[in-house]
Amino acid sequence: MSTAVSESNPVQKSVRIWLLAGLIMVFFQVVIGGVTRLTDSGLSITEWAVIQGTIPPLNDEAWQQAFDQYKEAARKQYESLHADMTLSEFKVIFFWEYFHRLWARLMGLVFLFPFLYFWSRKWLPRWLMRRLGVVILLAVLAAAFGMIMVASGLNDDSRTWVSAYKLIIHLGIATALFGYLFWTWLLASQPPPEDGAAAGLRRFGWGLAAVLIVQILFGGLMAGMRAGLLHPYFPFFVEGGRLLDALSSTSGLGFDHFIDYEPSTFVKALVQVLHRATAYLLAGLVVWFFIRIRRSADRSSRLLAGSWWLFGAVALQ
Repeated sequence: MSTAVSESNPVQKSVRIWLLAGLIMVFFQVVIGGVTRLTDSGLSITEWAVIQGTIPPLNDEAWQQAFDQYKEAARKQYESLHADMTLSEFKVIFFWEYFHRLWARLMGLVFLFPFLYFWSRKWLPRWLMRRLGVVILLAVLAAAFGMIMVASGLNDDSRTWVSAYKLIIHLGIATALFGYLFWTWLLASQPPPEDGAAAGLRRFGWGLAAVLIVQILFGGLMAGMRAGLLHPYFPFFVEGGRLLDALSSTSGLGFDHFIDYEPSTFVKALVQVLHRATAYLLAGLVVWFFIRIRRSADRSSRLLAGSWWLFGAVALQ
């Protein structure tokens, strides 16, 4: 489906800046979410209060109450990881989850008030309004699955962390939100290329994006299952070993272990193997894509610049 972006229906500069600001905020929200996950902070706030939750505990009594709620609702995590945690240490993990939720609220405000202003001035073309509707839907879904994800780790004495599968749904929706908003900003900032121009490169690019999304989701599983701690060696999985050694030396092969994955070393090893294998595949595809763009007769300066950014980002990663 083509998007009508033309000189007769331009997008105001202030609208483009607004879209870019939202894009940057979504990026940092994903980063903050990653820090929250890696610091085991996600279960520190056990309640959802959209308005009241904006204000953190303000005195020692309120902090102690929040700490006691965490001890009770996330009993398995507290007893397994934080049995000797002090109130001061609890405030640190509370901060990251609070910051993650507060940033989500700020994104809502940054979206809502400029949107109402631009809409009243009739600065939002019809095609952009449709896309903003999708953005709203994805944002609501990301928030909803965030609550579902956190709930999966509360009041369950068999689970130390949140469900890794619900984590990747939350991450996947956030990734889709970022990608769709980035696409929308690009369309608002510059007209799309003519149909047929570098069509092969575009198809390859979509395939590359699909592999990238799969890799991001595998990364979410890695974090959710703590799979990276099983084989902390690179490029080999076991010290002095081969790829298959990572799987052959594990236990917990049954299907049930894909559901209750915490005691299974096989599932964690499999996720790590797939994550690394997809990384190698992605790196190879990016190099091939870069070469194809350099050799393409349909390449533009914008496409060349983008290929350098992509190549550099993957090399840095």
